[in-house]
Amino acid sequence: MALPRFHKPDAAFWCGRRVFLTGHTGFKGSWLALWLLELGAEVTGLALPPEPGPSLFEALGLAGRLQHRIGDIRDPAVLSQAVAACEPEVVLHLAAQPLVRRSYAEPVSTWETNVMGTIHLLEALRPLPEPCTAVLITTDKVYRNNEWFYGYRENDPLGGHDPYSSSKAAAELAIASWRSSFCGSQPHQTPQLRVASARAGNVIGGGDWAADRIVPDAMRALAEGQPIGVRNPLATRPWQHVLEPLGGYLRLAEQLAGAADPAFLATAFNFGPQLEANRSVRELVEESLRHWPGRWEDQSDPSSPHEANLLNLVIDRAHHQLGWAPRWPFATTIERTVRWYRQVHEAGAGALACCQDDLTHYLNSFPS
Repeated sequence: MALPRFHKPDAAFWCGRRVFLTGHTGFKGSWLALWLLELGAEVTGLALPPEPGPSLFEALGLAGRLQHRIGDIRDPAVLSQAVAACEPEVVLHLAAQPLVRRSYAEPVSTWETNVMGTIHLLEALRPLPEPCTAVLITTDKVYRNNEWFYGYRENDPLGGHDPYSSSKAAAELAIASWRSSFCGSQPHQTPQLRVASARAGNVIGGGDWAADRIVPDAMRALAEGQPIGVRNPLATRPWQHVLEPLGGYLRLAEQLAGAADPAFLATAFNFGPQLEANRSVRELVEESLRHWPGRWEDQSDPSSPHEANLLNLVIDRAHHQLGWAPRWPFATTIERTVRWYRQVHEAGAGALACCQDDLTHYLNSFPS
């Protein structure tokens, strides 16, 4: 079956455009910063320092390629100063506390970062005198999870059992309320500001070294010749390569910035994989072992904090309103991800070369 048509990010739109990117030192943020730089954008990044240990941000040498600012989005003064200095035309907000299991240990800081950090950013954008488009990233876990087999649509009820999921759902409510209150032509509103949110599925790809994520945990185990410990082998997730939602974010920003009627696009969008990529953790691990031989073991622990078992997304809105569709099937996503780690570990390949190779292969999957 032919893949649906997908419009590439438009280099003509991004070249020379001032972009304010939060969370640029993280996994997704580093990939997005690299892609924006490849497109010719003028990128200002604001984030905490990279986590201790291996860092994709540092491996890519991004600090010397963009306006690199260290700061905490929980500090409104820091955000306001950084936004004012950048004078952004586009804002891409990825900064977050993104780990479910860490949110159980750090619930207050998770809520402060994911909810109040987002509100502080929106408030920092209000005084901007020139047009600005903001795409704020949350997660597929914002939905009230009923453990059903069919996918969640953007208008399904929000919820969240754990502090991470609920904080992201609260961020979605705050974004929608703030947009309704402060985007428009009334005296108290900012008419030149356009705001949308994006909800992505489980993102994997080379360069993620976070703890308590199955792919980084698996790649560390394989590199050390150890069995992969799997704590929830039957849990099903919408696995997608990191480039898939990032391309969606770029496409959403382009379309929202150029829309004659922004209300049609100033809303929430799901970005998920093809339906066949909704697979169990066990299937993910076993597919990975086809490309890097090893073994795995079941480490299920019924006393572990709650995590959802079933989670799928419906992506019709992004397809029909943005002309966006995922490009890589599950097998390609796993093959490219494992290839990245194995080349870095066994062949001594550079992270930049591996990322650029993935980006080239991804762009080549688009129709000409």
